[in-house]
Amino acid sequence: MIRRAMVLAAGRGTRLAPLTDTTPKPLLPVAGRPLLEHILEFLHAGGIREVVINLHHLGHAIEERLGDGRRFGLRIQYSWEDPILDTGGGIKRAEPLLGGEPFVVVNGDSLLELHLEDVVAFHRARGALATMVVRPDPEAARYGLIELDAEDRVRRVVGLPPGVEGTFRGFMFPGLHVFEPDIFGWMEPDAAYSVIRTTYVKLLAAGMSVYGFLTPARWVNIDTPRALAAADLTLRTAPFRF
Repeated sequence: MIRRAMVLAAGRGTRLAPLTDTTPKPLLPVAGRPLLEHILEFLHAGGIREVVINLHHLGHAIEERLGDGRRFGLRIQYSWEDPILDTGGGIKRAEPLLGGEPFVVVNGDSLLELHLEDVVAFHRARGALATMVVRPDPEAARYGLIELDAEDRVRRVVGLPPGVEGTFRGFMFPGLHVFEPDIFGWMEPDAAYSVIRTTYVKLLAAGMSVYGFLTPARWVNIDTPRALAAADLTLRTAPFRF
């Protein structure tokens, strides 16, 4: 069982302004409570007991809301960023709080209805360095295609690395990874970069063991006002079960 996770919560949420002028995106209410609290419930149900949350925009509001995490059955620590470091740089910054054990990373603005233990078991059975959850979606290309071969190995992300040939299946990435601690050796410190477009591309170019866990699981995100309203309706009418 994996016990540690990181929630990426530092973003500014500019597409949700003016809501995010005063409230950080992960604290926007979905079905009566902040989406971030739904995410913590999901992680706890999957066996996670220690959580790191990276903070930048209105981060104090998140810290004040969640505290040390005891009321969620978790131990929460915070990783502050100034300037903001994007997803890859943010994960690397949190290495002192995460290093030494496998860990899960989830986006702070989306939620999946699945059993986290199934993803972890898949990751371990394949001896993966990194595993991405992927979903079929008719608009997968809009999110950035994640391409898998017949053995569910990830071969390309957003069309990279160049020169990879073959017939692959394209999916979308809904915001959940599992990493071995060796991933930190592939990450530059003190820099802002995308874990997808930078770290994963390095791993794939080097032929490292990267897999995609394919699931039809329901998924919501709150990237835009329309998506926020849809997420609220979904979780009110048919709550996710973990």
